[in-house]
Amino acid sequence: MTGNDVDVIGNSASEAGLFARPLFQDAKARALSRVGVLDIGSNSVRLVVFDGAARSPAYFYNEKVMCGLGAGMAETGKLNPEGKARALSAMHRFARLAEGMGIAPLTAVATAAMRDAIDGPAFREEVEKATGLKIWVIDGEEEARLSAQGVLLGWPGSYGLVCDIGGSSMELAEIHDGEVGRRVSSPLGPLKFKDMEGGKKAREKHIKQVMKDLADHMGAQRDRLFLVGGSWRAIARIDMHRRNYPLHVLHEYRMDAESVAETIGYIEGADLDKLRGECGISSSRMALVPYAAEVLSRLVSTFEPKDIAISSYGIREGLLYEQMPQDLRKRDPLIEASYFAENKDARMPGFGRRLFDFVRPLFPQADTTLLRLAKAACLMHDVSWRAHPDYRAEVCFDNATRANLGGLKHWERVFLGLALLHRYKNKREGTRFEDLYALLDDEWLQKAEILGKALRFGAMLWMSEDGDSGADLEWSREDKVLTLKLVESASALYGEVAESRFKSLANSLGASDYKVEIT
Repeated sequence: MTGNDVDVIGNSASEAGLFARPLFQDAKARALSRVGVLDIGSNSVRLVVFDGAARSPAYFYNEKVMCGLGAGMAETGKLNPEGKARALSAMHRFARLAEGMGIAPLTAVATAAMRDAIDGPAFREEVEKATGLKIWVIDGEEEARLSAQGVLLGWPGSYGLVCDIGGSSMELAEIHDGEVGRRVSSPLGPLKFKDMEGGKKAREKHIKQVMKDLADHMGAQRDRLFLVGGSWRAIARIDMHRRNYPLHVLHEYRMDAESVAETIGYIEGADLDKLRGECGISSSRMALVPYAAEVLSRLVSTFEPKDIAISSYGIREGLLYEQMPQDLRKRDPLIEASYFAENKDARMPGFGRRLFDFVRPLFPQADTTLLRLAKAACLMHDVSWRAHPDYRAEVCFDNATRANLGGLKHWERVFLGLALLHRYKNKREGTRFEDLYALLDDEWLQKAEILGKALRFGAMLWMSEDGDSGADLEWSREDKVLTLKLVESASALYGEVAESRFKSLANSLGASDYKVEIT
């Protein structure tokens, strides 16, 4: 993997965007420090509480109950009676949890099942009376818009087609330059196919016709396809399993048309109970996967996207995005989350910016991709200091590769993880992460090592929280000479351990010489 596959992320494409003052301390952003969202879908009811006003949301609480409100609706036109009982019980619990967390009232939205069912209005009234919740039943186009905004929360400035599949409907929305364009809702939810008369042939005919109508409405969509929804995520898990993919993080997982076709064939020939256990998919979700796979096959062949990305962000994150001030929306989610982590957990908040200035000369021709990753690494270089010394390197790697961070491709997660691993450990061999290193090519492996060892060395040159350390690096690529320049008052910082780390950095750079100059 290389850095050539660059997505423009809002203002972060310029250096000014990378280093602008973080916004999480502003009053408008702090108002988002604890936001509760209740999502009442056709298949599940979920409570998510977002914590922290960083641009990349942290999940303070996340609980889902598979209720199946929309099961059987195609035949009866009504909500599933058992599903109603389970959903009401779940919402009682969630309302009480919100009270206990001090975040009531919740923002509660209901989608296809409650808007389409004959008894939807009556059930809404029953829930509101029993729980005190105010439920907003949104139409299909609004559902599409909110889902698309959820994608924009993770990929500001992205362009492409967002496809959100629920139990009873499927929504499409186009995004470009941070805005949501055309959008449409359709009845292609997998719950509606379980008991369709005529079997697979009837389903294929129906899906083909509806997809043609969707294509006529949306027009040509040849950019990235963003997949939102539990059924899509389940298919992605199966694709990971089939490929023996090493990083089990669904957000930003990439597929292409060929991979989708192979995985659909794999599902068709598999023992679904066995596959469900191997992939960690619930039985209720697995029951919908074959129908969702039929929809996905037609979706990909109809719109022919250039590539396909899984988004773990959808309608719930779209509701959070709805409440964000515009200046926060435009920020790079990785950098804002890194600022937030530094402020919350580092021993010397603010040092990350100075550390970046210190290591920057080692990468004189860095592009935006490397600059933002280096900035994030500098901001997060000290957030795991409380971990046991024997495990800090592994904790750093785990945090970077598996944490909820937006705006990161999988290979970028591994790069960031390796840089932070080298912040505490000279060698990366012998760890339990070695299968993940294959997501980087040799050039980026070396860059991660250089960056990490520069962090390891630079962290030894603290003097004060506010002052300059009086240390600068110079790297001559032509002469292969690494120079550390220290002011006289800082020379005592260059002790025996610091010298050893300086030498290790020089070796990673392939330096023919390294020296210290006292000025």
